[in-house]
Amino acid sequence: MVEDKASIALRFNDGSIGTIHYLANGHRSFPKERLEVFAGGRVLQLDNYRKLVGFGWRGFRKMNLWRQDKGQKACAAAFVLAIEQGQKVPIPFDETMEVSRVSIEVAEALR
Repeated sequence: MVEDKASIALRFNDGSIGTIHYLANGHRSFPKERLEVFAGGRVLQLDNYRKLVGFGWRGFRKMNLWRQDKGQKACAAAFVLAIEQGQKVPIPFDETMEVSRVSIEVAEALR
């Protein structure tokens, strides 16, 4: 059986940490995807890639979007443009490989 709940802690070379909670046991009225960024005594909270709330950001409190935009189309377009123009791709190959490696390690650890 595939588990529908997981918590993953990541530590980066610069000392920062990231925590991913994949939880499929919440209520449907709660935002499906939430991203929280804590930096320098300030916080950004993004719900469903549509509602952004800032805490401690001078001049910024909140922003709402009509449509959900996770950035996949812009990322793919930037990649294609870079290839067409013979420039560096937006995400370096070594970073792509690192994310792939960590994803595989996490999947294996959750078995």
